Amino acid sequence: MAGSEARLLDGELRAALGRGLVIPAHPLALDAERRLDERRQMALTRYYCDAGAGGVAVGVHTTQFAIRDAGLLPAVLRLAAEAVGRHREGSGARVLKIAGAIGPTKQAIAEAGLACDLGYDAVLLSLAALRDADDEELVGHCRRVAEVLPLFGFYLQPAVGGRPLGPGFWRAFLEVERVVAIKVAPFSRYQTLEVARALVESGRCAEVALYTGNDDAIVADLLTDLDLAPPRPAARFAGGLLGQWAVWTKRAVELLEAVKAARACGGATGGARDLLRVGAQLTDANAALFDARHGFAGCIAGLHEVLRRQGLLAGRHCLDPREDLSPGQMEEIERVLAAYPALNDDEFVAENLHRWLI
Repeated sequence: MAGSEARLLDGELRAALGRGLVIPAHPLALDAERRLDERRQMALTRYYCDAGAGGVAVGVHTTQFAIRDAGLLPAVLRLAAEAVGRHREGSGARVLKIAGAIGPTKQAIAEAGLACDLGYDAVLLSLAALRDADDEELVGHCRRVAEVLPLFGFYLQPAVGGRPLGPGFWRAFLEVERVVAIKVAPFSRYQTLEVARALVESGRCAEVALYTGNDDAIVADLLTDLDLAPPRPAARFAGGLLGQWAVWTKRAVELLEAVKAARACGGATGGARDLLRVGAQLTDANAALFDARHGFAGCIAGLHEVLRRQGLLAGRHCLDPREDLSPGQMEEIERVLAAYPALNDDEFVAENLHRWLI
């Protein structure tokens, strides 16, 4: 089966993540009857690969956690693996496959096992289902799942179903040997710095990559040296695993390369200032797409609306028929699309859509 290439060894995976990658959180393509649209599901993956993404995260919040209840998780993981494998065959470029896993330990292990069988490289583990577990129980859960696949830690913001995770948890989590990265997405500077400080204090900055999931602070995260426990080496975000990067992915790749260039020249004032200006625009756009005004209720539909306009999706359909844009969200999307045309990759998508929708 295409997409069944051997997984990277843990050391190779750490090196790839440490170089810094754009990893879109993969949406779900549904038809008007809310059935899986396999053609457009694979078209999305092809888009991300051709845009230069270094990985895809599948079965995560942006994919809709409800795919489990709908029985779609195996098919969705398989389709992405096949598309990534065919991309590798055609281009030689390796795109990492990160699978989301949720639920109590038995379920999370089973989902990680499914991903392992399909050739996924790592598992992004949500702890939302273990809402009442203490730190010892949470870390034990993580260790069990890490026996199946290398672990991508995940601090999911409570507004979309996550749970608070304190410094004690992150210190203990970083003692799990097969942790290769952490997606930091609490949408809180205080909690973001708690994770980064735990990483610095662990002495594992060289082997555990930080990935921003803070869609409201993408550029600020990527530009900042997190010098939180001197004289120990500072931490920094290597790349991003983001719902925002599920759209305009070509521009996201260009943005990360610009950040890396600014880092390489010591973050010259002008370059960093220009990037922060773009970062503010991106945050404004994200507020519209993610529906920050209504507590992120329309975040999935907002991303779908952008992809629908580009022709990658047939509509905004979500698994839950009640889930759609919030009142006023369409007007906000229209506003940011008009205000920030440089953020979109419409031209790139238009040139290649016929190849992806095969």
